[in-house]
Amino acid sequence: MGFVFYDTETTGTHTRFDQILQFAAIHTDDNLVELDRFEIRCRLQSHVVPHPGALAVTGMTIGRVTSNDLISHYEMIRLIRSRLLAWSPSIFVGYNSISFDEELLRSALFQTLHDPYLTNKGGNSRADALSLVRLASVFAPECLSVPCNDKGASVFKLDQLAPANGFNHCNAHDALADVEATIHLARCIMDRAPDCWSRFLRFSSKASSIAFIDSEEAFLLTEFYRNCAYHFVVAPLGREVNNPAVFYCLDLRHDPQTIAALPDAQLSAFIKRSPKPIRKVKAHKGPPIAPLDECPSDFRADLDDAAVSARLEYLAAHPEFSERILAVIAADADEYEESEHFEEQIYGGFPSYADARRMERFHAEPWEARPAIVASFECEKLRHFGARILVQHRPDLVDQEQRAALKEALYGRLHADPAPARKWTTIKQARSAVAEMMIGADDARRSMLQDLDAYLLNLAA
Repeated sequence: MGFVFYDTETTGTHTRFDQILQFAAIHTDDNLVELDRFEIRCRLQSHVVPHPGALAVTGMTIGRVTSNDLISHYEMIRLIRSRLLAWSPSIFVGYNSISFDEELLRSALFQTLHDPYLTNKGGNSRADALSLVRLASVFAPECLSVPCNDKGASVFKLDQLAPANGFNHCNAHDALADVEATIHLARCIMDRAPDCWSRFLRFSSKASSIAFIDSEEAFLLTEFYRNCAYHFVVAPLGREVNNPAVFYCLDLRHDPQTIAALPDAQLSAFIKRSPKPIRKVKAHKGPPIAPLDECPSDFRADLDDAAVSARLEYLAAHPEFSERILAVIAADADEYEESEHFEEQIYGGFPSYADARRMERFHAEPWEARPAIVASFECEKLRHFGARILVQHRPDLVDQEQRAALKEALYGRLHADPAPARKWTTIKQARSAVAEMMIGADDARRSMLQDLDAYLLNLAA
């Protein structure tokens, strides 16, 4: 099936409100031999304030990201989508992509009126190379040289791990260079630790992960905290009600017979304790799991085979135990409240069939026909994103009242004070970060920051 290795460089770390500025991808065959590559940049959107730290990391200047020589964000996403579909079906892989690049790409597709699930539909699947290298470091420690920090802790940052394993990463934090570095590490593991590579491929598939969990009485779950590996022998109890790809599993260090004797109030408190006795395994996110017979015995030294067998026998004989655990979890679950911000409503349901057809027509029709399509959307968030695209590209096609409403909303967002926690970057926040970064900055950094501050002052006017 082949792979698509990809990376993004962005305006910040808020996956729903920041934007992709640079996207790069390399398409390979099953043996990681390059077939094609793609790299593209776009200009900054008017409603996004870039965080100075993000620009500093990538070496981008405000003049560069606002240049009219660059295409728009909407045009870039159209081209990215076209290329990725041409390379499908594939396994999509990035470095720390499942929690970051993947969500940024989904947000970009969603906000430009596309289906956000490109990487896990149509035969595609997804996996994270960060998880791969972490697991390889404990299952096959000889296959990679993992650097340590001054406290002796393992470091898995791409710009340090790739050079430690023979990759010349002089252009780190450029999207295409980071893709090349990720492929280099993947090839090291494929060649030197084939068992790890095989599991990585197997569990990149949601269907394969679900089939494995459904078929196993118990398996090994490996999770990383502060880059340290923790192993858990777990038994699946059942699935999350609203997401059947998420499994609740019992850490078998805990005796289910003892747990079953707890009254409901104590059981609820027990489930919430730390470390968590009930662990989530997300089958749709390349879970870090392995069959017990493929695991070194010291990974479960604190749990002997007799204890595992006895606890599995109890679970098999008492299905009501699993039912009760799942019921308590469901009762304690927080009620979902949809965000007031359209960007955060990405998982708030699928568009109707009619709206999905309108989304396709929006991109196919000439600009002059698109305002009527936007107005006909049943879903409010689609109308909002459609209007935003129109204002950015053809403001002459948007009536004055709607343009004024969007401008007012933009002004409120850029000047929000206090700024909403973990949302977008405001002008005030960005200028504060500029002032902090000025301290001790060299001439080149100072010049970049001064230009950015001038842009922010003009934006605030």
